[in-house]
Amino acid sequence: MEQFVTIDLFGQSYTFKTDSEVFKAEEVADFLVKEVKKVESQHSVKTLDVTKFTILILAALNIANENFEIKRNDSEFLNEISQRLNRTIRTLNENIV
Repeated sequence: MEQFVTIDLFGQSYTFKTDSEVFKAEEVADFLVKEVKKVESQHSVKTLDVTKFTILILAALNIANENFEIKRNDSEFLNEISQRLNRTIRTLNENIV
């Protein structure tokens, strides 16, 4: 069964087919809409010549940056946990023998 999600950007509706569960796709779409509105509000006061395309690109860059930060933090966390685990295993091995 095909599933669709509709989002509203700049007063226009866009409908997309989704392969994931609808509620997950809607959550992602809502996140995008909020980020677009945030960027739009930040730039609407400063300059009137910012295009919709520019706003979308800035929103995408903000989301990508957040994604990279999360991945970087996760990687650092996993590395730290791995080092702690290795030290714990060494300590256990030294004390068991």
